[in-house]
Amino acid sequence: MSKVKYLGSHVSLAAPEFYLGTVKEALSYGADTFMFYTGAPQNTRRAPLDTLKIEEGRQLILEAGIDESKIVVHAPYIMNMGNTIKPGLYEGSVEFLQQEMERTAGFGAKLLVLHPGAHVGAGAEAAIEQIARGLNEVLENDTTGTIICLETMAGKGTEVGRSFEEIAAIIEKVDKKEQLGVCFDTCHTNDAGYDIHDVDGLLAHFDEVIGLEYFKILHINDSKNERGASKDRHDNLGYGTIGFETIKKWVHHPLLKDVAKILETPWIEKTIAPYKHEIAMLRSGEYVENWREPLEEQAKQLAK
Repeated sequence: MSKVKYLGSHVSLAAPEFYLGTVKEALSYGADTFMFYTGAPQNTRRAPLDTLKIEEGRQLILEAGIDESKIVVHAPYIMNMGNTIKPGLYEGSVEFLQQEMERTAGFGAKLLVLHPGAHVGAGAEAAIEQIARGLNEVLENDTTGTIICLETMAGKGTEVGRSFEEIAAIIEKVDKKEQLGVCFDTCHTNDAGYDIHDVDGLLAHFDEVIGLEYFKILHINDSKNERGASKDRHDNLGYGTIGFETIKKWVHHPLLKDVAKILETPWIEKTIAPYKHEIAMLRSGEYVENWREPLEEQAKQLAK
């Protein structure tokens, strides 16, 4: 079993320790990278960078030997550059994406995950055109070097990015391709209808349609849904329809050895983070049967 590098999870950015606490949380899980939001994902309110204990966090990152180029920021959900119908949303999304790129650089990170957007009834072609226009606008005068990673989507509603072809169509229309990447989500890709169990075949297809050079991030999630359900409901490792063995193949695949690998699986009873256990299983390659049961019992005791 190959040694896994750049394996971590989503972690919080919260008072009182802010970024220092973010790094401490990641290290407590046995991670050597992580992903976080620079503020609430549901709104655009953002605290000034100089209040977030960034230097203290970066010092701990340095001491821990974490490669900052593999740390991931996730852009908020409220942006939608693909909406050609609602006036003002495109301009606001472009402006906020520019701010998030600057904030990403302010933390010393390089990778920014972006949900491509939704066409809200206008059709994928119109949305793809506008998303690419927005990316060109954002990247034209960018000096941060931030890499925007378009996420593969499950296909719920009018999401754009449900197919490799839609992602490729966006990339094709963007001038500064060196600042684009892809965040491949195992749950989303399964729910979009791809055979997630055919790891080699799907990587070959990705390379053919998009190009493996764009594969920058792997979101590691089991799925509560069958293939092609278009629902996007994450599950803990081994408890969903994908299963631990398939996810392990993705995480340990030699073509992805330099890719940031991030767990976004649900907390146990919304109370206890599962990541220390899931990271340990992925590193060892050994699945622990019923691993979630003690945590469920612990969560019930905490709820009393």
